[in-house]
Amino acid sequence: MSLWMIGNLILLIVIVPVLVALLNRLLAATEAIRGATDDTLAGGVALIGELHNTPELLETTDEVIREVANGAVRYAGPVSKLLG
Repeated sequence: MSLWMIGNLILLIVIVPVLVALLNRLLAATEAIRGATDDTLAGGVALIGELHNTPELLETTDEVIREVANGAVRYAGPVSKLLG
């Protein structure tokens, strides 16, 4: 046997199976990432469907903030008189 034939046998018996195993692991990781991105996309699309009433919710939030601010001002007046 020549050195070339021994080198080719080592290549076929050792290196090729190792490369196939590494590529298989790479493919499995890629599929896992693809599944995660599909889930993320589905969640994003579902979230977009929930955003149609955002302007009304922001108006409600602004209204509540005004009420809380008015209540805080009404509370601060008598407290400042008691403390001061």
